[in-house]
Amino acid sequence: MVEEANNEIRKFRQSLKHAGSGLKYVLVNERNFQIEIVIAFFVIILILIFKVKNWEAVILVLMIMWVLITELTNTVFERVVDILKPRVHPYARLIKDIMATVVLISSTVALIIGVIIFYPYFREFFIK
Repeated sequence: MVEEANNEIRKFRQSLKHAGSGLKYVLVNERNFQIEIVIAFFVIILILIFKVKNWEAVILVLMIMWVLITELTNTVFERVVDILKPRVHPYARLIKDIMATVVLISSTVALIIGVIIFYPYFREFFIK
């Protein structure tokens, strides 16, 4: 039983190592992900500066995660399509374009939600 638990812990550590490798890859190689991380950091700083309500902070963090997850999904689809490149199918470009649209829509919605949440705080800050 102890050996089984140790084996599970080893598997879990290996999973974390793989996840860390994936994160390192996108942080180093994916420009859009890098930009989104910088924007996410900026939004978190604004959350702290303006001391937004808890529910607003939760929504903003969820929007950050949504954009990052869609960007990662887009990256995965691009890599899979690139693997199939020697046998390019007419849908290969379309798949990449549609996934880019998914990221665009999620980013746009996140921006709109961010503006809706932060507008009153900015208005109050600049009117004083």
